[in-house]
Amino acid sequence: MAFLKRLGFYLVGLSIGIVFLTLFLKKKSDETGTEFCYFPNCRTLKDIRSKPLSYSEEINKLLEEKKLDTLDIAYFLKEGEVDFGKSDTKSEPCKTYFIAGTIKDKEAVLKIRNCLEKAILEQVAVQ
Repeated sequence: MAFLKRLGFYLVGLSIGIVFLTLFLKKKSDETGTEFCYFPNCRTLKDIRSKPLSYSEEINKLLEEKKLDTLDIAYFLKEGEVDFGKSDTKSEPCKTYFIAGTIKDKEAVLKIRNCLEKAILEQVAVQ
């Protein structure tokens, strides 16, 4: 019986500690704006978002015609899914990524070149 009592105290203390740790880390990440990205998709999108983004002529035309919005692009770079099968992650100096997502309820794929100093949005393919 003493073992079950000690196990109960241990589990109660552990659960209280986890709750405090979760609240502390959440508050700290909200204040500093840090993100915990462990998966390749998240790390790739975070790396692209951290650089200045420039647009190709095709994208500038779509932006001028109001067929594409910078908020749509920002949404892609936050919530999109990187297709590593189609992407060229070995090329130098710029890696090419294909990011799938939705624009105005339509499936679309962005083609982005991720260079050392900047990211270049080259193409949008709406399906």
